[in-house]
Amino acid sequence: MNTDILIVGSGIAGLSLALKVADHYHVTILTKKEAIESNTRYAQGGIASVMARKDNFDTHIKDTIRAGSNLNDAKAVENVVCAGPTLINELLNIGVRFSRFTKSEFDLGKEGGHSKRRVLHAKDLTGFEIVQNLLIHVKKHANITLLENHAAIDLICNRHLKKRRKNNLCYGAYVLNKLSGKIVAIKARATVLATGGAGKTYLYTSNPDIASGDGIAMAHRAGCQIANLEFVQFHPTCLHHPKAKSFLISEAMRGEGGKLELVTGKRFMSAYHKNAELAPRDIVARAIDLELKKRGDEYVTLNMTHHSRDFLKKRFPNIYQTCRSFNYDIAKKPIPVVPAAHYFCGGVKVDYQGRTNIANLYAIGEVSCTGVHGANRLASNSLLEGLAYANFAYTDIIKRKDLEKNKNLVVRSWDSGRATNSDEAVVISQNWDEVRRLMWNYVGIARSNKRLYRAQTRINILKEEIKEYYWNFILTPDLLELRNICCVADLTIKSALKRKESIGLHYNIDYPQQCKKSSQFNIIPKA
Repeated sequence: MNTDILIVGSGIAGLSLALKVADHYHVTILTKKEAIESNTRYAQGGIASVMARKDNFDTHIKDTIRAGSNLNDAKAVENVVCAGPTLINELLNIGVRFSRFTKSEFDLGKEGGHSKRRVLHAKDLTGFEIVQNLLIHVKKHANITLLENHAAIDLICNRHLKKRRKNNLCYGAYVLNKLSGKIVAIKARATVLATGGAGKTYLYTSNPDIASGDGIAMAHRAGCQIANLEFVQFHPTCLHHPKAKSFLISEAMRGEGGKLELVTGKRFMSAYHKNAELAPRDIVARAIDLELKKRGDEYVTLNMTHHSRDFLKKRFPNIYQTCRSFNYDIAKKPIPVVPAAHYFCGGVKVDYQGRTNIANLYAIGEVSCTGVHGANRLASNSLLEGLAYANFAYTDIIKRKDLEKNKNLVVRSWDSGRATNSDEAVVISQNWDEVRRLMWNYVGIARSNKRLYRAQTRINILKEEIKEYYWNFILTPDLLELRNICCVADLTIKSALKRKESIGLHYNIDYPQQCKKSSQFNIIPKA
């Protein structure tokens, strides 16, 4: 297959880029499941932007850098923050309905780390509202092809050409049709990774099942620089229930006065930070983790009972209804919560236009490492970053004169060799479970050198087992994702071992202090 622009992923970054660039090029979007299924869909809290008269860009920038422990790329932060209002207006123009007090005044929320109310939301279904409207326009656009149930396997680079070239460029991707099982090479003039994060690398996560780090793993195998994977954000408050799959309890609840309490009813956050429940996420998650380990409790609680039932149903309808479905009446009793892996601040290293170190390959959204988040992401900055870098990449793509037409390139067909169908699916499920438990226990909220080296020893064994299985058996979606989460786990462990300090989201009990000269980008050498 041939296309002009190949976008892998259907979240806020991929869809918004597709809509813009499709006025100039033909665009093909790949998504592993249905197009609506992305990390963006589950974003409850909102999108941060300077929209209030009492707010300003400088304050938003300072809040972002403070949360990121000053490891942020200041120019990248400024670019994203200053683009905010224009990008919000673009969303409004395609039909996104943010909650308002009046026709002219948004109902702006305040979350941890923010000094002003600047979080636009659509009640507690912000991500779904945004993706739903983007998809309506994407599906109408004659210049966009949307391929659902298609999973990218590997990026097409020089080694995949029948006649190699001198410079290493990206020419598209090998793609698995999950319904037919067939593998096709899609050639593209530019390829964009917008695959989201890798929360499924951990046992407990707020992410959907699709978040298996595919973009990071593919980019690493192709030779991209990967940076700052040690900075994994654990959301402090996910619903504690065996059947809830770590359903997210939005930080906006703490912004509306929610109180974190022990099972005894005692508040504890003031002992960890002056802002108590509105401290940055890394501090809140670590405080909860320490209290649970100290006391042996299974969870803490988030108390919202000071609000009326009408307020809770109107402001947090999805959370209210979901909690009720698990027999929790949040108007009467506190919500049991625990931390869970939520967001990767690191990823594929890119420049200010979203370009990787491989020509014609871009990475935008959570899959990328832009420097915007530093050592810890400020709440609700992720959707803004995804929108902004989609716009920066679009601007770069349409002004380029060097995007080759690759129709004459001969790409090697996918070769399955002597691979056979496996009758041992249990091997995949066993290794999948082991990788995720290993990461949760040894590379979690609090780390130590001993735990990290144990994790590295075991992950090296798992890598070889998975590699052998990968080459011996016919490729399936489960095997593909297992290969990718193992790759991301390996890179995360290497990143954590390289950073010999505690800063932001990376807390190592053997290095409790921050270094005076912390490296802004902790880069893992290319594969």
